[in-house]
Amino acid sequence: MSPTPSAPQEGTRAREVARTPPGATCATPTGRTRWRRPAGPGLAALLSMAAYCLALTVHGSYPFGPRSRAVNDLGNQFVPFHARLWDLLHDTAHGDLFVNWGSGYGVPFLADFVTYLMNPFSLLVGAFPRALVDLPVFLVTLLSIGLGAALMTVLLGRLRPGPGWLRALLAVGYGLCAWVLNDGFADPMWMWGLVSLPLLGIAADWCLRRVRWVAGTLLVALAWAGNFYTAAMATLATGLVLVVRLLVDDAVAAGPGRGRLRAAGRAATMAAAGIALAAPVLTVTLRASRAAEPPPAAVYRGAPPLPDLFAQLLPGGHGAVPAPNVFVGVPALLLVAAFPWVRAVPPRVRIAWTLLAAAIAVSFVWRPTILLWHGLALPNGSPYRASFVLSGVLVMIAWLALANRPRPRELAAGASLVAVLLWCCRDRGAVGGPTWLVVVGGGAVVLAALTAPARLRARPAGRAAVAGALAGATVLTAAYTALSVATVRDGIAWFAPKLTLTEGALASRRGLTARDDWPRSRTDPGPHEFANNDPLLLGGEGGAYYSSYVPAATARALHGLGAGWYIRGRHTLSFEDPVGRALMAVSSAQVPPVPGGPRGRYVVRRDRAAPLVTVRRGPLPGPGAGPDTVFARQERVLGAPVYEVPRLAPGAGPGPAPERAPGGWVLLGPRLPTAPPGAVAPRVGGTVFTARCAPGGAVLWYAPWFAGEVTGPGAVTRSVGRWDVTAAPLRPLGTVPADGVVRVRLTGEGHQYVPERAVGCLPAGRLDAAVRALEGPVRLTAGGHDLTARLRPGRAGSAVLALPAVPGWGCSVDGGPPRAPGAFGGLLAVPLGPGATRLHCAYAPPGLAAGLVASGAGAGAVGAVAGAAAVRRRRQRTAPPTCPAHSTPLPK
Repeated sequence: MSPTPSAPQEGTRAREVARTPPGATCATPTGRTRWRRPAGPGLAALLSMAAYCLALTVHGSYPFGPRSRAVNDLGNQFVPFHARLWDLLHDTAHGDLFVNWGSGYGVPFLADFVTYLMNPFSLLVGAFPRALVDLPVFLVTLLSIGLGAALMTVLLGRLRPGPGWLRALLAVGYGLCAWVLNDGFADPMWMWGLVSLPLLGIAADWCLRRVRWVAGTLLVALAWAGNFYTAAMATLATGLVLVVRLLVDDAVAAGPGRGRLRAAGRAATMAAAGIALAAPVLTVTLRASRAAEPPPAAVYRGAPPLPDLFAQLLPGGHGAVPAPNVFVGVPALLLVAAFPWVRAVPPRVRIAWTLLAAAIAVSFVWRPTILLWHGLALPNGSPYRASFVLSGVLVMIAWLALANRPRPRELAAGASLVAVLLWCCRDRGAVGGPTWLVVVGGGAVVLAALTAPARLRARPAGRAAVAGALAGATVLTAAYTALSVATVRDGIAWFAPKLTLTEGALASRRGLTARDDWPRSRTDPGPHEFANNDPLLLGGEGGAYYSSYVPAATARALHGLGAGWYIRGRHTLSFEDPVGRALMAVSSAQVPPVPGGPRGRYVVRRDRAAPLVTVRRGPLPGPGAGPDTVFARQERVLGAPVYEVPRLAPGAGPGPAPERAPGGWVLLGPRLPTAPPGAVAPRVGGTVFTARCAPGGAVLWYAPWFAGEVTGPGAVTRSVGRWDVTAAPLRPLGTVPADGVVRVRLTGEGHQYVPERAVGCLPAGRLDAAVRALEGPVRLTAGGHDLTARLRPGRAGSAVLALPAVPGWGCSVDGGPPRAPGAFGGLLAVPLGPGATRLHCAYAPPGLAAGLVASGAGAGAVGAVAGAAAVRRRRQRTAPPTCPAHSTPLPK
């Protein structure tokens, strides 16, 4: 550990750096330049990535073992989204950045792209075979850890100069902080937040020194473009750190009063211009979020118990009680605990930084500030997604302690505080055997190295031993912590991995590719789930889509025609009935060989389907006079009656008789009180209903909110309906028996509502005849985000497109001006005049134009400032740069 300059010296050098013309290189007395080799940042990146890989290797996790990493949304969303990015980069995707033809029967895509795929490391997916897409997704996480640790090393040097290798060791704790191991690892796009925090901190430091406004603005734009969600959190945290530095660091702020105001003004304008440069990311996602179905209401159940909060400071464990994940490794923990006693740090600096950390910690568990951290919306899932910023602040505090060379007594006081914390939290779920081993064993090594006698550190071998002990303790404790967290997570059912690109999925993809007939018809990968986004993973043009930006209009249109959904429509599903598939132009679909067949065994079923664009001559029919059932809605869009829809009647059976209710029946059963987690609700067994249809037809069942088992004349299906959240689809139940009596047995839980017209019978041949009667285009072509159809001239009518009607579409007929189309049964409908022969529809993402205007304004401001700076530099070329005679500027 080398000595570091005092605070007054640091301030003097900061002002000297600020007076140095940009681009000038000032020589020191020893002939070295002000630019130092990035050994410290490189070391931080190497050690943090090595520790993470070591943990995965011991754990046997992909890519170092057979355990899949594709848990939760990593498997359901982000691996499939990266497969879609691979298709875009290799020009094999159906669609482009504006429209995804393959999911949700045609959905907007730009908001998903900027939210899930803008981490710059995501582009690595294009360099690997598509079948290995899981590997570049892993690299996104790994390289984000390395870059975040490297940039934190740089930022620590801006806070206070000191040896790069010591800063690197503390940055390892930031790169493998609790947030990374518990939250960020499964969300590759969030991992850019780990990079954004030090990136924005460096930009804020330039504001304090009144240099590099343009470069700092570009750093802000890079942070916000990479992932705006975590960038907003990092920006707020950086603003708080900047306020603390302005209050306590007169030297860096270049003087009291006006100097502080100028630094704050530079920071405000830098942030505004940088965010403006990234404005399309914000405007597009804002409009898409407003158009999406809102998620189920999130409930914040209050702050966790105080001991559980403090236990999160101790590395090595994973608690069952939800709490902010903030630990940053053993060296940082010891130094943070010692910081209040380090007398070399001025008291007001110690007080300000300690209060900052405490205030951020409190803000994580108070509902109003939780909303502030998360963009005024309580998140579904963990309400502590911003906890990485506190980890970053703790590492900064640790460095301020270490850079001021804490004395052995001060370190001993910090170690005592850690020991008290460990003992008081010993019975918390987050504190187990690994925690004791990491904190006690690793802490003892770190404490011994930091308090090594001066005579030992004076010798090269002694310095090497101290450095080796610190580095070994840092890396091994970080790796063991990552291993223990992953081991605990293995026992949680929620984290069961998805299949993603297994052999079965690859075989399915090959089969779909061989049958793809887009845009004449769709090939649907079906409602099975290798992942929740099967069409992105497998290809084809299906109805499944899982995203925060699924338009509410899409979810409601598909649900109204008989498709299922999860999460109130934020995860749509493919049609499972023949009429629904025909309406959406699905000519081939993967289905289980028998209803409820083994997972992973699928066959491709081929049927006659309606054209993607159909021409309806005359006015479009309105809703019929009869009951508004899913069968009636399908017939209206199809344009022909195909169903028999009888009333259900209670039949004989051992189960309880249902009660009559408006429009249906209620299955009797005990009303359940709020059951504890894991409790099994009482079941209502064997209620039988009967209906009469013509023999030989297909039986279909639709009760979207029913939960239980449904047994028909030829199939048994499990329905998982739950009012407003999970909608079961219209499903086949077999064939009408020869006596024409359809018996349906229901086994449900609690009190359940069953519509009296929940059964529809589809006589053989009717659907085929109705589809054959539909008029399609002469020719149909699909571009990245547009469709062009050549039509047969005829009388006036409408063109109905098998696409959900969402805002952003514009259609023109025979070269006329584009107009927003209407909706027919939730699908796009365009009026056609007599003799119309050409239809062109294109999609433009709402909010993109406004974002580009804001981005242009930001670019103009940055260009103006850069131009003015260039003029100033040109004028200064006649005078040599002003450099201090005997000073070393602050390291980068």
